Amino acid sequence: MQQKLHIKVGDTVKVITGEAKDQEGSVLSIDRKKMRAIVEGLNLVKKHEKPSAINPEGGITETEAGIHVSNLMVVQGGQASRIGRKADKDGNMVRYSKKSGEEIK
Repeated sequence: MQQKLHIKVGDTVKVITGEAKDQEGSVLSIDRKKMRAIVEGLNLVKKHEKPSAINPEGGITETEAGIHVSNLMVVQGGQASRIGRKADKDGNMVRYSKKSGEEIK
């Protein structure tokens, strides 16, 4: 069974440690096996590509690399906050910001 994560695809997150510390971006994808998320515009790495039918020139391209999910915090209302889970009125589990107390959609 896969572990539940505090982030989801589409969340705005803030990096709390590492080279991209204090930068924010949107989560593009999550690798649950490696516990890494790809964040838009952060942790850019250069990749050397051979010429192909799609890219006949080849060359060096910049692409986003994964950041461990423990180094990311969800941004809600302009503030980075820890995330909790609680049941709503209908009994469904929802995420909420521990700092402000409001639900995260």
